[in-house]
Amino acid sequence: MSKVEVHGYAIISDDDRIADASGHTPEALRNDADWAYFQAGLDSSALTVLGRLGHEANPSPRGRLRMILSSSSPGLERRPDGWWWNPEKLPWDQAIRTMLPNGGRVAVPGGRRVFDLFLGIGYDTFHLSRAEGVRVPGGVALFSACDQGRGAEALLAERGLRPGSRLILDPAVPVSLVIWRK
Repeated sequence: MSKVEVHGYAIISDDDRIADASGHTPEALRNDADWAYFQAGLDSSALTVLGRLGHEANPSPRGRLRMILSSSSPGLERRPDGWWWNPEKLPWDQAIRTMLPNGGRVAVPGGRRVFDLFLGIGYDTFHLSRAEGVRVPGGVALFSACDQGRGAEALLAERGLRPGSRLILDPAVPVSLVIWRK
């Protein structure tokens, strides 16, 4: 099998949150420049992996190939809206071999349980955008360990990723981007 590259994508607040307490992305974490960057990343990927709630909340108008994580799947099954995968029933290596037998880029835009799962599986690259000066008290953390006071950057570093230069995607907010790579 050819190489599979796993790329995580997230925009977070200063307190490492991806959503508010209700699980929705707050307006303060929505940014046109970050969205354009993210969409370009999805366009260059062979597969997008996300949780069921994210899948249901965000239709795929461009018809991108999706893998949806769900405990309702018996392992890996093709449904009209994508491939449904239960990581408890089928290991990642087997699932991805079925999905991308020739390898390719996999985009992982979350949510938190998906981000946590791939923190264990291993990211090759993580595109971490930050809405600077924004806090989301009581919100959903990027990774579960952030709820215990561990920073997103520290968790990525522990998994062998190294930060690139900080880029400014939108100076008005500002929204910055650091690409972490193996």
